[in-house]
Amino acid sequence: MIRPLLILAAAAAIAPSDAHAQACTTATPECTEWVAVGTGAGRSLVFRSHVLDVRNESITRVLVMVHGAGRNADGYFSSAMAAAFLARALENTLVISPRMASNDGQGCRDTLAPNEISWHCNTWRSGGPALTHPAVTSFDFMDAILRKVARKQVFPNLKVIVVTGHSAGGQVTNRYQMTNQVHDKLGVPVRYIVSNPSSYAWPSDERPTATAWSLTANAPGYIAEVRQDAPAFASFGAGRGCTNYNQWSFGLVNRTGYSASQTDDQIRKQLASRPTVYLLGELDILPLAGFDGSCSAMAQGPTRLARGQAFAKYVNEKLGAKHDVVVVPMCGHNARCMYTADVTLPLLFPEP
Repeated sequence: MIRPLLILAAAAAIAPSDAHAQACTTATPECTEWVAVGTGAGRSLVFRSHVLDVRNESITRVLVMVHGAGRNADGYFSSAMAAAFLARALENTLVISPRMASNDGQGCRDTLAPNEISWHCNTWRSGGPALTHPAVTSFDFMDAILRKVARKQVFPNLKVIVVTGHSAGGQVTNRYQMTNQVHDKLGVPVRYIVSNPSSYAWPSDERPTATAWSLTANAPGYIAEVRQDAPAFASFGAGRGCTNYNQWSFGLVNRTGYSASQTDDQIRKQLASRPTVYLLGELDILPLAGFDGSCSAMAQGPTRLARGQAFAKYVNEKLGAKHDVVVVPMCGHNARCMYTADVTLPLLFPEP
């Protein structure tokens, strides 16, 4: 059951009367639209705070927030709107939360509307093809959203697009950041905020040692035995019995779907060059909420916080990136806590 935020209802009551500027603030059908994906009849749903096809000169930024493994786009839209309210950004920000609906009759059983695309229950996180429309991928859906909002005839004053996701949505953001093919073609700068994913797509066969993350990023009561002079990263070799550690989407080997046509070097360059922030919870050090404990994920670090710190360190030191790490105080694996924190708001809603 969708429960609108009381503070957002109050905000809507005092919003400007201009229909184009007034934000649609609640996760209800009135705040949804369909986005066509590909050339066929397939479509996917988005929650959005402003109409996507009506000219709106008030919009200066777009925030695209991807949901977690529960595919609860309504809940993430509510969190994004709460953040926009706190940042006083309701009228000049277009907030979009896409729904990666999936119904495979087994692990995912979302109810689908006519012609609604059913994405693969797992590979929507890494640009995999749809179950019902295999000619399109989940990252084609993301591309369609970004192309739609970048139209100057609709949003002439748009200055920046921010793409973010938490948990499984953080996995989407990490893989989409390094592989998407529209970043330099939109005419609008795009920034990425990767928040608390369980795993990252590593650009080489190296993996971190315990010197690659802070002591406080370890799980409670656990401190790995490692020499202080040990290198932060080392080749994982044959995987030490973990044969899939470097397979897509944990690494770049045997990529499928959206990223398959790109070279490893192209992906590395895109990963390093695109503006990115790793938004990590100070308390996200417990194996909770769908934590990936597989050997491929554990090779990246013992906790989500450790994995984020190690990945950022690698791309900055090894690939020459200038990515930022922001640790949110007192937040664990909780999207609402992460996205409404004071340190996060300027990242979600940058000044034009």
